[in-house]
Amino acid sequence: MLHEAMLRRGLLAWVSRVGGVLVLLCCSLSLLYVMTCSPPLSVDPPLSHALPRAGPNHPSLGGTGPGIGAGTGGTGGARAAQNGGLPGVQSYQVLLQEREEEHRLQISSLKKQIAQLKEALQECSQQLKGVQESLKRAAGGPAEGQEAGAGSQGAGLGEAHGSKSQQTDLQEFLRSQLSKAEVTAGTRLPSEYAVVPFESFTLQRVYQLEMGLTRHPEEKPVRKDKREALGEVLETALHSLNTPSSQQDSRSAAEKTKTSKVYTPSDFIEGITRTEKDKGTLYELTFRGESSNEFRRLVLFRPFGPLLKVKNERVDTANVPINIIVPLSKRTNKFKHFMQNFREVCVRQDGRVHLTVVYFGKEQMSEVRSTLENTSREVNFKNYTLLQLDEEFSRGRGLDFGARAWKGGNVLLFFCDVDIYFTADFLSSCRLNTQPGKKVFYPVLFSQYNPTLIYGGPEHVPPVEQQLVIKKDTGFWRDFGFGMTCQYRSDFLNIGGFDIDIKGWGGEDVHLYRKYLHSQLLVVRAPSRGLFHLWHEKHCADELPPDQYRMCMQSKAMNEASHGQLGMLFFRHEIEAHLRKQKQQQNPKKT
Repeated sequence: MLHEAMLRRGLLAWVSRVGGVLVLLCCSLSLLYVMTCSPPLSVDPPLSHALPRAGPNHPSLGGTGPGIGAGTGGTGGARAAQNGGLPGVQSYQVLLQEREEEHRLQISSLKKQIAQLKEALQECSQQLKGVQESLKRAAGGPAEGQEAGAGSQGAGLGEAHGSKSQQTDLQEFLRSQLSKAEVTAGTRLPSEYAVVPFESFTLQRVYQLEMGLTRHPEEKPVRKDKREALGEVLETALHSLNTPSSQQDSRSAAEKTKTSKVYTPSDFIEGITRTEKDKGTLYELTFRGESSNEFRRLVLFRPFGPLLKVKNERVDTANVPINIIVPLSKRTNKFKHFMQNFREVCVRQDGRVHLTVVYFGKEQMSEVRSTLENTSREVNFKNYTLLQLDEEFSRGRGLDFGARAWKGGNVLLFFCDVDIYFTADFLSSCRLNTQPGKKVFYPVLFSQYNPTLIYGGPEHVPPVEQQLVIKKDTGFWRDFGFGMTCQYRSDFLNIGGFDIDIKGWGGEDVHLYRKYLHSQLLVVRAPSRGLFHLWHEKHCADELPPDQYRMCMQSKAMNEASHGQLGMLFFRHEIEAHLRKQKQQQNPKKT
């Protein structure tokens, strides 16, 4: 027992010694760690003070004073760089400088946008002021000079009042447009020809009298402006129907909740619309009502605002030559007639024209060269080029070859045919309606009917100059043709030129026209009173593909005569029989 007690006492003493040593060792290690890892004493300010602050003296904001810890003038940043310590401070400084640079750029951008908006607002204010002054002059109100003295008092109040007054005047002007238009009442018209007809429309179709290029009495609204305008009108009408005012519906709120109908596009039945070009566009829309015999009709009016001056510029065409390119194969007699008009218009009147003739084949080539040389000798004309292609005739290939053969810079091109008659006024239109990189001109020419049918026989046909009369019975606007065009050579090359794989007649002009429609260039499409297609008998070759042959035959039928003249030819036997009967009745046989 005594031995066990002594052993236990010795073990406890040993454990207490070991524990004391371990505690002493841990304390020593802790003290050593504190002494080694603690930062050196420094007089630097705290971290929050060492960071740069955005202020008027900060270098990154254009200040004049030295920012703390930024750039070469800061003490904290330089000391951190020397000691190799406080890397977080530098990263914060770089980050803040980047953020401040971004903010500075954003502020600069916003300032520019604000300046642009101020300019636009000032321009609109001037336009509205002009409208206000014109309305005051029309109403006999005080002139601008008489109001100057009173307007000088209280500038801020005057500007606010003026802006409100301008808005009021504009609203009054638009209301006056509504009162002038035939909306709620008609006006006296001199004859049936003065009526402005309506067009009717549904969700899918527009039914029109002025058919234009489509030649269809009904069509889908393929034009973007018409499609969007009708869509906006329908959307406005549905919004008005589904949010009625208290004046439109006097029923109680509970009754409205129970019986009111939510109108959708499927409820739209039909609409009619017409435009008075000096007043605005009227829309009348009809919707199905809440019963089979009830309908809802909305009348909307889009008034036209006052005229705004967009541009006032001087256009000098003195140094704008035109290169007229004519593809040709045989048809030498037609070419002689063409050159007679060319002498008078291009040489004697205009004098700023170059002629390029692209001839296909060798047959009758000498006659074409002789015609050009005679013209050159007789009127002292040297500005022509005769090119030859020993291959099958292709209009697109000839025009493309002639355009690319020009070596005199960016010239204005006029793609022409040998059966075209043009005036000096047309050449001016060609120059005025084209601009390199911006505009190309696709005139609609007036196509002449068969003179033998128009004038009642070949012996009554007058000279060509007297036939060029724009009337319903003498011809038609060839709005389906795109072959005659004025465009600069650079635009023609940039757009890719003609599709030279198309052989023979037709098709190549439509492909080029569509290329321009798909580009950013403005296509000027307008009737030209100085451009005529002279009638000639058209031959449609059997070897043409079906689509080109059909186009050729359609063009042939359109060229012969007007609808009424063709009808008279079709019923000529009945007409002659009627005339014989009338003659017999007036001169009965003597018995």
